[in-house]
Amino acid sequence: MLKKFRDQAIWKKFYQQRFYQMMVIPGVLFMILFNYIPMYGIIIAFKDFSVFDGIFGSPWVGFQYFQEFLTDDVFWMVMRNTLVISFFKLLFGFPGAIILAVMIHEIVNVRLKKLVQTISYLPHFLSWVILGGMFISWLSDVGLVNNILSSMGVIDKPIRFLTDPNKYWAIAVISDIWKEIGWNTILYIAALTGINPALYEAARMDGATKFQQIIKITIPSIRHIIALTLVLSVGGLLGSNLDQTLVLQNPVNYQTSEVLNSYVFKMGIQQGDFSYATAVGLLVSVVSLILVVGSHTITKRISDQSVF
Repeated sequence: MLKKFRDQAIWKKFYQQRFYQMMVIPGVLFMILFNYIPMYGIIIAFKDFSVFDGIFGSPWVGFQYFQEFLTDDVFWMVMRNTLVISFFKLLFGFPGAIILAVMIHEIVNVRLKKLVQTISYLPHFLSWVILGGMFISWLSDVGLVNNILSSMGVIDKPIRFLTDPNKYWAIAVISDIWKEIGWNTILYIAALTGINPALYEAARMDGATKFQQIIKITIPSIRHIIALTLVLSVGGLLGSNLDQTLVLQNPVNYQTSEVLNSYVFKMGIQQGDFSYATAVGLLVSVVSLILVVGSHTITKRISDQSVF
């Protein structure tokens, strides 16, 4: 009886929201069509796929391509580059977005706040093709950076930024953070606007400084959003930016710039080894899922914040 009543209440609420539900239908259909239906192609990873035989006509090979990748010398190179670049992006970019969001939130002048937000968001809307060209121009031997350092007397000869493999990791991390840090503040700023101003007034009456208000009120008030973004960021550790890699990579810095996504792209699209590329991509997805679940479990135990 209780179950029947609950079901009736759900359908009644669904009917009341029918127009909102209709607006969701195109997004659901898009997800089913482009995200779920193509998932049957995962079986290519376990087959010696041939375009002429098709997916179901190609012979099974089991875990052959997984073993090939894990025993290949390139495995350690791409895994090292992917983890190092993604780790430093997370280490500096994640807290950087929180700090920037708090700073923007503390700006009193509304016009200045909007201006800072617009400037910080702008790089996100530029593709890596454009930004890559800008960085290549700025960091070339006769580029802006070398000219400034030379005019200041800091260097005697140009620094080879993009042709020095030892500098690529820093360039990849700094350029990605500069591009995305403003965009990553959106969730935090939205959460900050929902904090009750009375909490700050009470804190000021108790003599709390601005820094103490941020530590005791601001950060705890958005801890759920911080936990959510942290879990999603950890889950994306193996998903280094493909566009950035393809634009900034060259034969000289290949040893430090090749990451999992670019390796899968080259093996699948350029060399046509679809089964091998699918196996590597599937392996990355499985590891990413484990990272998401693991980071969520740890976050829930430490901060008692559950994302799902």
